[in-house]
Amino acid sequence: MPFGLKNAGDTYQRAMQKIFDDMLHKNVECYVDDLVVKSKKRENHFHDLRKVFERLRRYQLKMNPSKCAFGVTSGKFLGFIIRQRGIEIEQAKIDAILRMPEPRNIHELKSLQGKLAYLQRFISNLADSCQPFSRLMKKSVPFQWDEACDKAFKSIKSYLMKPPVLVGPIPGRPLILYVAAQERSVGILLAQTNDDGKENALYYLSRTMTPNELKYSPIEKLCLALIFSIQKLKHYFQSHSIHLVSKANPLKYVMEKPVLSDRLARWYLQLQQFEITYVPQKAVKGQVLADFLADHPMPAEWEISDDLPDEDVLVIEVTPPWKMYFDGASHKEGVGTGVVFVTSEGEVLPYSFTLTHNCSNNMAEYQALILGLEIVVDAKQLPLKVYGDSQLVVNQLLGLYEVRKPELLPYHNYAKRLMG
Repeated sequence: MPFGLKNAGDTYQRAMQKIFDDMLHKNVECYVDDLVVKSKKRENHFHDLRKVFERLRRYQLKMNPSKCAFGVTSGKFLGFIIRQRGIEIEQAKIDAILRMPEPRNIHELKSLQGKLAYLQRFISNLADSCQPFSRLMKKSVPFQWDEACDKAFKSIKSYLMKPPVLVGPIPGRPLILYVAAQERSVGILLAQTNDDGKENALYYLSRTMTPNELKYSPIEKLCLALIFSIQKLKHYFQSHSIHLVSKANPLKYVMEKPVLSDRLARWYLQLQQFEITYVPQKAVKGQVLADFLADHPMPAEWEISDDLPDEDVLVIEVTPPWKMYFDGASHKEGVGTGVVFVTSEGEVLPYSFTLTHNCSNNMAEYQALILGLEIVVDAKQLPLKVYGDSQLVVNQLLGLYEVRKPELLPYHNYAKRLMG
């Protein structure tokens, strides 16, 4: 296949995943034409290599011997150095930044930001460090490298002289998520405790806030940091329980607010998918937390509290209702249900579920409705319009049809109770 085609990379990656389907994430990792064969024990490595070569021979794939390395304990993969102790930045990429002179124009500044973006998972609070550069990127601002830019540039170079080593997650062990909010940016550190009780960094994240987000209260900015981490690190959240460490408890703010705005309702639905437990910042002691707080100083005038600021005030908030569409189907291969929420702002939030027991189509329709209503009931006081394509279920809930089948009666009664 010629690699000049637009979809060549995607097609090749899919082919490699099909070829090594039973080996991926066990003893093989592949990214397009980069292939790594890994073994936990040295004596098993020849066996793993033999299986891979047999598979390559079967599908007539060839390798360049000059680009291969065998029996190594470390190596370069996707631009990073993989060692037993963790993942490191390739020294050539660090040197490329350390040797750079200060940018003289917008083109050189974009080159610098591109190099930093590639290493962002290693750099704590990169978004805040690059704040002086952001101003120069605006078309209406003349390019002038000032003292603030020079200070930020030197700070980044100093950081990269001793870059952190990131580790991979240990399955079955909780992850520790540190979140922090500053005046114009949010920062995240994902860490985990190793067998010796020492915390190791897995991933650094940060981003600047949009003009609308700058208007958020301090506790809402912490919520924003948490949601940002979920969106970017979802694969970690899906496979591990999370211990959340922050100045205040954003979970309490979202979960217990008496009136949910559209934004908080969206956050609420995202948080419900994962196992997240809040741990007070003062209960955590360790060098990782100390370094993280040093990189994310909080403005002195901020007073962050997770208590609701308006809990003694009667609030009447009129918002357009959300819409919920539900559907369920039963067939010989199993039972599936789906729920789609449409917010008042038009955002679509789809959910799908697979049921483990066989049932009729009407029972599947009821279960789809119940699953959607349970999500909504937890969200408290959320106005909702419900739509379904089952005439029987809809008319039974409206009281136009009688429920005659005894197996549908428990579903009908529970759905009515959820609907209030």
